[in-house]
Amino acid sequence: MCRGLGSHEYSGCVIELGLRNDVYRRPLSTALERLGLGEGWRCVDVGAGAGDVSVALAAMVGATGRVYAVDSDPRACDEVARAAAAAGEAQVFALTQSGEDLRLPETVDLAFCRFLLMHVNDPSAVLRKMAESVRPGGYLVAQEPITTAGRIDGLAMAMPGAKHPDIGALLPGLILELGLELIDAWAEAPAGAGPGAVADYLEGLTEVNPGNDSIVLPPLVTVIGRLLGKNAR
Repeated sequence: MCRGLGSHEYSGCVIELGLRNDVYRRPLSTALERLGLGEGWRCVDVGAGAGDVSVALAAMVGATGRVYAVDSDPRACDEVARAAAAAGEAQVFALTQSGEDLRLPETVDLAFCRFLLMHVNDPSAVLRKMAESVRPGGYLVAQEPITTAGRIDGLAMAMPGAKHPDIGALLPGLILELGLELIDAWAEAPAGAGPGAVADYLEGLTEVNPGNDSIVLPPLVTVIGRLLGKNAR
């Protein structure tokens, strides 16, 4: 079993995540490997959406752990509840809250968000609420894109509907501004050409089939921050 970063060890074990059609699963697997997420952890998935990540986390923390799946859309929370029930993960608790109003009944070992900060009004405010939900020695993991660094046939991508399409480029600094220890930060971008998962993902976003064009999806920046204090794992 992997041990958390608090033990200053990293075993390099491989985590398989049951995420549906998720071309960005590798950055998440890498982050969870670094933490050594395991039995008994308390987690919150902010902006949980359909709950794929929440259910994957629940499978890792086991029956003695707990995962709070938080989303501002009540319909998303219904989807999370259905996904958790289908997977037999009774330790998932769906909550209807915005990131800016995040309140949990207990502190957690891990606060996580992905593709959330790019859509909120104030990313710093959401990160602050997430940090406040973490126990001393616990972790905050955020994964956000640099949209304009993506390429379709060499041309820069755009996402006009996002309020902060390049928020990923600011994440490491935002973590430090919160007073967290910056454990790690990196960027990964799936790429491909012709039919395949990358083209399918892009078509799902844009409703346009890219054909055989070369695609570099937006790099996803992952940051791992730790709340300084005692009781680190």
